[in-house]
Amino acid sequence: MTFLVRQISRTSDGREIIRAYPHDVREIIIGREASCEIHLTDLAVEMRHARLTLQANGKLEIAALAGLGFEVDGRYTSQAIIEPAGGAEMRFGGHLLVISEEDAVVVITVERVEVLSDSTKERDEIGLFTLRGVLPSRRIMAWALSVIVLLALLVWPIHTFYNYQNSEKRPTAFHADSLWSSGSLSSAHAGLGMNCQSCHTEAFVAVRDSSCVSCHKDVHDHADPKRLKLAKAPLDWDGKISRKIADSFSRPEGRCVECHTEHEGAGPMEDTKQQFCSSCHTDMNKRLTDTKLANAGDFGTAHPQFKPTVITAAGSPPKWERISLDQKPVEDSGLKFPHNVHLSKTNGVARMAARLGKQYDFGQALECKDCHVKTPDGVGFKPIDMEQNCSQCHNLGIEKIGNTVRTLRHGDPKMVVADLRAFYRAGGPYRVSTQQSMEGRRRPGDYARSQPYYAYFGSVNYGRADSAIRAVFSKGGACYDCHKVIAPPAGSDNWQVQKVYQTSRFMTKGWFDHDAHDTETCSSCHAAKKSGSASEVLLPGIKTCRTCHGGEASNADVPSSCAMCHSFHADEGSPWVPKFDMTRKRELSKARVENNKVRT
Repeated sequence: MTFLVRQISRTSDGREIIRAYPHDVREIIIGREASCEIHLTDLAVEMRHARLTLQANGKLEIAALAGLGFEVDGRYTSQAIIEPAGGAEMRFGGHLLVISEEDAVVVITVERVEVLSDSTKERDEIGLFTLRGVLPSRRIMAWALSVIVLLALLVWPIHTFYNYQNSEKRPTAFHADSLWSSGSLSSAHAGLGMNCQSCHTEAFVAVRDSSCVSCHKDVHDHADPKRLKLAKAPLDWDGKISRKIADSFSRPEGRCVECHTEHEGAGPMEDTKQQFCSSCHTDMNKRLTDTKLANAGDFGTAHPQFKPTVITAAGSPPKWERISLDQKPVEDSGLKFPHNVHLSKTNGVARMAARLGKQYDFGQALECKDCHVKTPDGVGFKPIDMEQNCSQCHNLGIEKIGNTVRTLRHGDPKMVVADLRAFYRAGGPYRVSTQQSMEGRRRPGDYARSQPYYAYFGSVNYGRADSAIRAVFSKGGACYDCHKVIAPPAGSDNWQVQKVYQTSRFMTKGWFDHDAHDTETCSSCHAAKKSGSASEVLLPGIKTCRTCHGGEASNADVPSSCAMCHSFHADEGSPWVPKFDMTRKRELSKARVENNKVRT
């Protein structure tokens, strides 16, 4: 510490009040400016009047910074050298500064000794700019303003409210009760405009649920109201007080507006805060001992592993079951499909994709987007279809007549059998080699070296339809390689193919929007390139999601509240239908772009 400034002020009865301000610097500024180390509220003092510098030899040098000087020990000057040990007195307007030294620290005691001056006559600075002589007294002004505020902000809005009470439509011009609005309506209620009474049906009464359900007729409870009440964590002492106060003002617990707050500004309505959900779900099993729901309080620190809904047994209909990803669920969809073979960059599939690239817009190898096409809403993907997604490579052609390829009927085993028998009754394949008849098209993968692309014939006896039928449904045949085939009894040709079921949405208890993740690659979440079986559920676990997402109050790249993925009023279509409208999605997309700019 180099300087210690002691500011002395006096009370009305003469008592001293001393405040000390240490400064560990080599120089300090004296002046009327608030940033000065020694601040003197005196119009006779310049904004930055003088600089006080501690020299290496321990002496103080004081120099004026503006046109006005100062007094040192009764002598008016603009510059002086002071010995701190010997002490000195300096005058700046009506203030006295006494220099002394204590324990090698320069002590400057500042005290107002005269009334403040305006350089022409002495008068109190507070009264210098007063309008006391031309305005009414402060008491009259206070009462007058109070009456004006009362009339403008209470009486006028009340009159306006009741004046439009029975009007079918409010005027578009300004009306006084809008002065009570705390902010703009969200985009969801923007159509209400200035019609306050759509929700506020009674003066000085909080919005009732009846106002909400008059439009939102299909909204239902989150669960049985009795169980909801039991699931809530008990209130602490301040919560109980708040609850009693709310009840006394006819604001019952569980109102719509407790979650869906309005007048928070234009744009989408704010999502429900995480605290609302965690108050029940953090330790709900302690209050609802029969619940099947796992506890969840924060996505980043207290959330169970995902439990996708998968097909555990094929049939009509199949059996669906929710299984945790920790248990490595296996799906019985009825389809055989190795993702790793189709996404390879070097095998026969990649070579075929390169050959067909110009015709079907493939690259040098197949990519996820070549088969998986987003739905128009961007939430999920369209079902895989043989004709749309597979037939480019897996053609079921049996012969080519001119420029037309004759194919078997996909999805109808009986028609496949009938077509093959009709084909052989007509004489079977041409005498030329089948490779020439189909212009050399071959099956992808390991089969590309030896067998034709439509190779359910293989090495069978072409003179017999039974052999061809057996070949197409057996190992190496066109049906067997992709589907589970059920062989008929001996002597029968009633071949069956297990129906394929596609899971359109695995996360049936939560929302997930693929379009909201379009900045990521498929492989960053789905390990399809390493999967050799269609039975593998290629969903990322919660650990993968936590690389970006965290709880609402976390420092994660994407702080995520419960409402981001879960809905309180989930209806029969949830979460199979899109949660966000296009306006909301565009705003989220813009926010993601800005967030990525910050991260990079």
